[in-house]
Amino acid sequence: MCLPVNSVSMSHKTSRRSVLKGIGAAGLTVGVAGCVGDADHDARVGVLQPATGDLGDLGAPIQDGGALPGLQLEDEGVPYEIEIRREDTETEPEVGIERAQALVDAGFPSITGAASSGVTIAVAQDVYFPEEVVGISPASTSPDITDMPGEFLLRTCPTDALQGVAAATLAYDDRGLETASTFFLNNDYGQGLNDAFVANYQDLGGEVYEQEAFEAEQPSYDSALEVVLGDNPDLLYIVGYPDSGEQIFRDFYENFDPDDTLVMVADGMQSHDLPGDVDNPMENVIGTAPAAVGPGRETFDQLYNQEFGSSPGVFTSQAYDATAVHLLAQFRADELSGPAVSAEVREVANPGGEVVTPSTLADGLEMALDGEEIQYQGASSEIVFDDNGDLDAATFDIFEFDMDGYTVTTQFEL
Repeated sequence: MCLPVNSVSMSHKTSRRSVLKGIGAAGLTVGVAGCVGDADHDARVGVLQPATGDLGDLGAPIQDGGALPGLQLEDEGVPYEIEIRREDTETEPEVGIERAQALVDAGFPSITGAASSGVTIAVAQDVYFPEEVVGISPASTSPDITDMPGEFLLRTCPTDALQGVAAATLAYDDRGLETASTFFLNNDYGQGLNDAFVANYQDLGGEVYEQEAFEAEQPSYDSALEVVLGDNPDLLYIVGYPDSGEQIFRDFYENFDPDDTLVMVADGMQSHDLPGDVDNPMENVIGTAPAAVGPGRETFDQLYNQEFGSSPGVFTSQAYDATAVHLLAQFRADELSGPAVSAEVREVANPGGEVVTPSTLADGLEMALDGEEIQYQGASSEIVFDDNGDLDAATFDIFEFDMDGYTVTTQFEL
């Protein structure tokens, strides 16, 4: 018989999209309604991402990407109950832990999250590992995550150990910038990427003048900018998020000459809204961010635009892929538990089976349920996890800003 879905009712796409875009801190459960058989056919994935806080501007679209596989399968009418529940971390570790525990207590063995590296590390230590639930982060890039157990913590984004190589190579080899100072957010993400950039830049022959950490969302960054720009470096490398970036760049353009210094940012500031918020085209700013180059990229772009009425942003494809891997692993697992799902994550993602992509996700669930060998190749990449839960390869976008946002100009492959 058909069992009721314990979820928010979404009868047509327009109302569903309005509900999705309107959520804040509260969690949202999306149910894919159908005639449900055994419990093994059910799936539950939590999407733990920041809709608010310092990373809220980027986190809300990442939430959308993480929820999209469930919405796609609903539209395709798959005959299973699939619950996708959103929770807002508010870009705070304590809140992330609380919301992750709520998902675990509600019976979710898999979580797509978090975004901020500091939040993900805290959630992994306090929830994922002790509760034995599988977390796949689409956006936490800190190299420190590599050293954490890869059984219950993986990621569909590349480590900043690789982004540091890309940024340093772009600065020193491609742009010929021989001196640099760095200005980075005082958290795991900021410190980790700063250290990776500095080490690789110095190895290439570059000289680093100043390395200055900053706190989020301060009323002014004038004095700190005077420190990092005092020796007139060729490059200022900034690692942070848009909410802080807005004030940093307002202070920069008000008090310093942009013609004197090229600025490079990282993925955390890849926001189309930033130039408008700063009220400056930011034409002296370039950046690096993980690229979406998977075989399912075109399908994902179409699905995202149709569902949410906008183009996908940074880490949205990685969020889609994280949830897709969760679902495939759950359908292949013997039971709906973290250890059972963990045992299947690499089985459904790494090479060695029938290729499943975003366009064939529903078929992939059937194959996984039947125990067939499958290999998920996603929107962001081919998704091959190593023993640490890291990807084994990465491609980075190189982008530039103007008043309309940012434009990807080229790519860097590692």
